[in-house]
Amino acid sequence: MPYQCTMESSRQGKNSPNMYRAKFGVFLWGCAVSLGCISFAFAQKPLPNVGPPVDKPAAIREPNFAPKSSATPEGIGQPIDPNKYLIGAEDLLFIQVWREVDFTRPAAVRPDGKITMPLIGDVQAGGLTPQQLTQVLVEKLGSVLTHPEVTVTVSEVRSKKYYIDGEVNHPGFFPLVTPTRVLEALSNAGGFRDFANTKRIKILRGDQVFNFNYNDVSKGKHMEQNIFIENGDHIIVK
Repeated sequence: MPYQCTMESSRQGKNSPNMYRAKFGVFLWGCAVSLGCISFAFAQKPLPNVGPPVDKPAAIREPNFAPKSSATPEGIGQPIDPNKYLIGAEDLLFIQVWREVDFTRPAAVRPDGKITMPLIGDVQAGGLTPQQLTQVLVEKLGSVLTHPEVTVTVSEVRSKKYYIDGEVNHPGFFPLVTPTRVLEALSNAGGFRDFANTKRIKILRGDQVFNFNYNDVSKGKHMEQNIFIENGDHIIVK
């Protein structure tokens, strides 16, 4: 009989209201922990940016490059005097006719010294200054256009050049745009190499040979050696 009472009491303890409330509390606690973990995981993931775009700081903002005009030639900016420079074969010109896109164009001077323009054909450019060629084009274009406004620019000098060879850092040919003396020409070659003989530099001009002592001229001595370079001259540094 006592044993039966004990077993009955044990079954009643397992199914008592207090036991159900305890189990339900554990269940609620487990749900709360699970929801907390899920919320933490979502908090770690960055949310998509759905707001308006934010301007980048000026320091990292991409540069705003303006589109280049098709009527703008490359290489302009050389110090060419339009009243003195004589156009030669192989020079690159840029002809601009105000508000006339069909006549605004680059033009290469042919070996015969001429360029070709729409409607008016060949025009002699070699031997003229840019200003003189401008006047010629105004007159010729006047037969097909009303009061044409023309500008002639030398975009690249190719007809006049000199050469520097030997023990310099940047040998090669250089455009002869403005009157240039030997000392200035040598500075364009980027200096001398270690074993250059700067006392016995030679300038070859056809069958003529001129001597140039850089050490003297750079100190202001024997300045008569610092002659003007002419088209086709070769400066030799051994």
